[in-house]
Amino acid sequence: MNKIALISGASAGIGCAIAELLANNNFDLIITGRRNERLDALKSKLEKETKSKVICLSFDIRNKQEVFNAIESLPQEFKKIDVLVNNAGLASGLGVIQDGDIEDWEKMIDTNIKGLLYLTRAVSPIMIENKKGHIVNIGSIAGKEVYASGNVYCATKHAVDALTKAMRIDMLPYGIKVSQIAPGLVETEFSIVRFHGDEKRACEVYKNLTPLCASDIADAVLYVITRPEHVCINDMLITPTAQASATNVIKNK
Repeated sequence: MNKIALISGASAGIGCAIAELLANNNFDLIITGRRNERLDALKSKLEKETKSKVICLSFDIRNKQEVFNAIESLPQEFKKIDVLVNNAGLASGLGVIQDGDIEDWEKMIDTNIKGLLYLTRAVSPIMIENKKGHIVNIGSIAGKEVYASGNVYCATKHAVDALTKAMRIDMLPYGIKVSQIAPGLVETEFSIVRFHGDEKRACEVYKNLTPLCASDIADAVLYVITRPEHVCINDMLITPTAQASATNVIKNK
C-alpha cells in the first residue's frame, strides 16, 4: 500500500517538484494550493504518468477555517496521512524596516508562520492517532541568518526554524519525525513574487550563477522521508555551490 503525503503550495515550484517526485516513488498525494486550475492539471498529469492516487484541496492557507474544513473533507482512506510537507511560503517585498509595507509583512506572517501552524494543527492529531508520521517544514537559509532588507521574511523563516525544533520535541513521545529542509538560492517563482511580478528584477538574482532548482529540494525531501524508522534527519541546509551564506555568492563575470 502506498504511503500518503500532503504537500502544501503544490501548484508551482518546489511543491510541484516534490509532488512529481513522490508520485514517481509510490506515494499517494494530497496536493494543496490556491490555484485550483494548476492543481487539477498536476493531478491529471500525475495520474496519467504514475500509479499514484491524487486528491486536490484548493484553499488559502492563511484562512484558518478553510484549512480545517479542507482536512476534515478528506475521504477516510486519505486521512491516514504519513507525511506532511509544509512547503507553502513566500517573500513579499524587500526593503528596510522603516519603509516596510505592512501588507507585505502580514502576507508573509500569515502564510509562512500562521499557515504552517494551521496545517500542522489540523494534521498532527491524525498522525498521533495513527501512531506514525513525518512532518517536513521547508525553511530557508534566511531562517539561519539575516540579510539587509530581508527583515520580516527572515523573521518568519527563523520562526519556522524554531517551530521545527519545538515540533520535534512535542512529537517525540509519539514517534513522529520532524525535519526541516532549508534551501539557499532556488530559481522558482520566488523572486517574481518577492518583486511583485517584476520578472526582469527577479532574473537578476540568479544571473551569472547556477542556482538550485526545485527538483534539488524535492530530492532532499525524498531522502529525508525514506530513511529507516530509527533515523530522523532533523535539519538540512542546502545551497548552490556558488553560495556559502545568505550574502556570500560568487557570480561569473
